[in-house]
Amino acid sequence: MPPSPSRVTQADVARHAGVSRTTVSFVLSGREDMRISIEARQRILGAAQELGYRPNLTAQSLRTRKTYTVGLVSDRVASTHYAGEMIQGALEAALERDHLLYFAESGDDPEAERKLLQGMLDRQVDGLVHAAMSTRTYRPSEQVRSYPSVLLNCLDETGEFTCVVPDEEEAGRQAVKLLLEAGHRDGVHVVGGSQVTRRSPDGVYAGRERMRGIEEALSAAGVRLSGVSECDWSSPEHGYRAARSLLDSEAPPTAVVCCNDRLAFGVYQAAGDCGMSVPRDLSVVSFDDSELASWLRPALTSIALPHHELGRTAVSLLLSPDEREPAVHRIPMPVRRRESIAAPRR
Repeated sequence: MPPSPSRVTQADVARHAGVSRTTVSFVLSGREDMRISIEARQRILGAAQELGYRPNLTAQSLRTRKTYTVGLVSDRVASTHYAGEMIQGALEAALERDHLLYFAESGDDPEAERKLLQGMLDRQVDGLVHAAMSTRTYRPSEQVRSYPSVLLNCLDETGEFTCVVPDEEEAGRQAVKLLLEAGHRDGVHVVGGSQVTRRSPDGVYAGRERMRGIEEALSAAGVRLSGVSECDWSSPEHGYRAARSLLDSEAPPTAVVCCNDRLAFGVYQAAGDCGMSVPRDLSVVSFDDSELASWLRPALTSIALPHHELGRTAVSLLLSPDEREPAVHRIPMPVRRRESIAAPRR
């Protein structure tokens, strides 16, 4: 087995450039306050590039107290490809700033989370991102209160931290705007609502925000919401049952806002079983823009969760101290227009 190539040092660069090691150190560290000629600087930078010199980050971190690493601890973000875009966005933002990203997942276990956070701190990361799969409130532990931190898809109960979340309320307004533009002013119904269930009697954050946006946009247009079918968002079955009841009624809806794509899948099935077609008889708009949305026929208009941009923004703010302040940054949710909306039949 051939020996590992030795690391190029500043002493090697100094010999190659014909200058002192101290001069090399000043140039490669970016010092501008030393009297070093332009010609000598160019020789040193050329020698470093030719030899393939890379700084010793371990030694550098001892001097600067920076490790050029970021820690990201989540509950279940990496368990799905869908939300995994958050990690990709975070990785890109870290690499663009010459940082490495440590990532760990707690499985929503508080003790595992405590150990993972402590492990990140023990490795002296320059900052922490705490991420959640679904937007929720979060009370940061004492471990991270005095550490540069950003909450990703979390809302800080204490008001002390920078938070990055999707703009769900504006997404609700956008869903209504799409239907109003198509001419829907009567028979607009919501399937899913705030997701008020036995497990979540107050609903969930995304549901409450989406409903607030929906109701505000309809009210501003002078349109009355025909009704809300509160149900669990977890499977198409719940959307099917809610839609079947609506479509079998004496005044079936002409348009349905589904609170996620799984519910919309169930609505499509119910419409077909009732001899109706989307969008001729029933317009449908949804949220999340999962892979399911583009595979439905007709393809489903859905308002996307900006997972990638959420991750990028969180790390960018973490590594930009002047921009990191206790505030909630709401990231726009892009509208994916497809074929599931049409003018109401007269």
